[in-house]
Amino acid sequence: MAVTDDAISKIKQRIQQGELRPGDRLPPEQELAERLGLSRSSMREAVKALEAMRILDVRRGDGTYVTSLQPSLLLEAMSFVLDFHESHAVLEVFEVRRIVEPASAALAARRATPEQVAAMREHLTAVHGETPSDELVEHDVAFHRMIAAATGNDYLVSLLETISSQTARARVWRALTQDNAVPRTLQEHERILDAIAAGDADVARAAMIVHIAGVEHWLHDAAERESEALAQADEA
Repeated sequence: MAVTDDAISKIKQRIQQGELRPGDRLPPEQELAERLGLSRSSMREAVKALEAMRILDVRRGDGTYVTSLQPSLLLEAMSFVLDFHESHAVLEVFEVRRIVEPASAALAARRATPEQVAAMREHLTAVHGETPSDELVEHDVAFHRMIAAATGNDYLVSLLETISSQTARARVWRALTQDNAVPRTLQEHERILDAIAAGDADVARAAMIVHIAGVEHWLHDAAERESEALAQADEA
């Protein structure tokens, strides 16, 4: 089990066992991490994931609380799961991304100006291994937008913007729950940009395929795990 998944599981167990109840305030981050035998970084990522699930409520300057855990609140956070379980719409969108974005990267390698390459390079330097997951996703979206803009094709920019908006929730979820998502994404972006800067369309295309396929494979695996969990619940 991934480190972040393990941290999420331990906090959820505390809630399920009644040690933490709706409205309760969690102990300080360092204290809770020590109690559960976790690092502060994995604890921090787990809290972010549980906040996205509407299980925890992080109040800046006040603390972290267990939410009301009302079904309507929890179901709201499951909407993205229902997206790909009911219609596989998100998976289909990622298939389109895997077709279109490598071509966008290749075209950018042929057309990007030195100024555009420099702007993308500066954008990458603002992200590092400790960048929070939500900021990583914003960086990811902006970086892909800059690549599309470098193609000089306004229609392609508009098309990719539409596609990107439909995969945002899945990308946030991956960033929150998958170990090493930040450094992995950053390394992949650097490979893509290096190829664009070198004017190597073939390498830019290949690097983008690897980047998109990584998210797509994670989404497939997540869908399969959810399906297996639902099947086991039905059998029980």
